[in-house]
Amino acid sequence: MSLLETFFNWNVLVQALPQLFAGLLVTLELGLLSILLGLLGGLLLCLLRLYGANSVRWLCGLYIDIFRSIPMLVLLILVYYALPFVGIRLSSFWAATATLSMVSCAYTAEIFRAGLQAIPAGQREASDALGLGFVDTLRDVLLPQAIRIVIPPMTSNCINVLKDTALASVVAMPDLLKQATQAQALAANPTPLIGAALLYLLLLLPLVRMVGAFETRNPIGKR
Repeated sequence: MSLLETFFNWNVLVQALPQLFAGLLVTLELGLLSILLGLLGGLLLCLLRLYGANSVRWLCGLYIDIFRSIPMLVLLILVYYALPFVGIRLSSFWAATATLSMVSCAYTAEIFRAGLQAIPAGQREASDALGLGFVDTLRDVLLPQAIRIVIPPMTSNCINVLKDTALASVVAMPDLLKQATQAQALAANPTPLIGAALLYLLLLLPLVRMVGAFETRNPIGKR
C-alpha cells in the first residue's frame, strides 16, 4: 500500500467520522468542565495562599507543589484504580474530570498569584486610603487588573487541559483519541488517528493563535 492509502485513506476516514465526532464531543465536555472547575478552584486556592492564615498558606503551597509534580497519567490511574479500594468509585468521565481539574487548579492558582503580585502595591494603598474593604478592593481593583495580566498564560493552560484529555483514553473513556484507536483497530488502518490529529488541530490552533494575539495587543500580559 502507498503512503496515501495507509495514512490518508478517504474511505476509512469517512467511515470513522461518526466515531470521531462522538469522541470530540466527549473531549469538549471533559475539557470545558475541567477548565471551569480548575479556574474556580485555582482562584480560591490562590486567594487562600495569598491572604489565608499561615497554616492555610502552607497547605495551599503544598497542594500546588504536589499536583504540579505528579505526572497527569500517574494521577489519573491512581484516581480511577486506587480510590475504589477506599470505597470511592468514579466513572471514567468523572475520574478524568477530577484529575484534570485538580492539576489545572494548581497551575491556575500560580497563574492568578503571579497576576495579583504583579499589581503595584500603590493600588492597594490607594484602595485603603479610599476606605475600601478587602472584598471591594479585590473585586473592583485587583482582580480586573490581574485578569488582564493572566489571560495569555491562562489560555495556554486551557490548551494544555484540552490536550491532556487524550490521557483519559487509558481508563476506557470514549474521548476522541479512544474512538480513533478503536476505529483504527476496526479498519486495520491508521487513518482515523490522522483524522483525530486534524480535529485536535482544528480545535486548538485557534486558541494557540489567540494567545499570540493577546500577548501582542496586551503588553501587560508580558509582566
